[in-house]
Amino acid sequence: MKLAHVTLLEDFGNRSLAVHGVMVLAFANAILAGLFVSGQVGLVSFVALLNFTAGLWVAHSIHSLGNGVSGDDEYAGVLNELFDTETGDPDDGLDTGRFGRLLGLIAAVTAVALLTSAQVLSGPILSIAVVAVGAIAVVTAIVGFLIALGASYDESQQRWADRQEANADADVDVDVETVD
Repeated sequence: MKLAHVTLLEDFGNRSLAVHGVMVLAFANAILAGLFVSGQVGLVSFVALLNFTAGLWVAHSIHSLGNGVSGDDEYAGVLNELFDTETGDPDDGLDTGRFGRLLGLIAAVTAVALLTSAQVLSGPILSIAVVAVGAIAVVTAIVGFLIALGASYDESQQRWADRQEANADADVDVDVETVD
């Protein structure tokens, strides 16, 4: 059974946008619950939504690693899907623009999560939250670097294959001319 809304999710770019949308909603609600809902309900809601966001973030990062290496589609990150941010030449090596945007996003989300955690949590729970948020930021940064490195490697291999094909075509043309 093919459903239109399900077939839209066959493309990695569409799935990524959907997951990012859910992460934004969960993270925003975690911050709102932590800052504006008092008592145990606010505390539990904050922790649960923050953990849900973190789980989605790590799972999607690993899923993106598999897509970055396969290169089956033209997806180049959520920011490039939403805005035209392609500024660099793809032949420049490591995609530092994409990696830099990812590090900026990680820094912003980590800062907001830590600042909100400091307002909501206290004592040993705050220490656990700091370590957990930091660990998620490091894992995401490592996976982001691997995605950028894998994409650069794939582009390098493609350029090498194209160059070999061009040289093979040039050799065939030279052989045909000397025979005549």
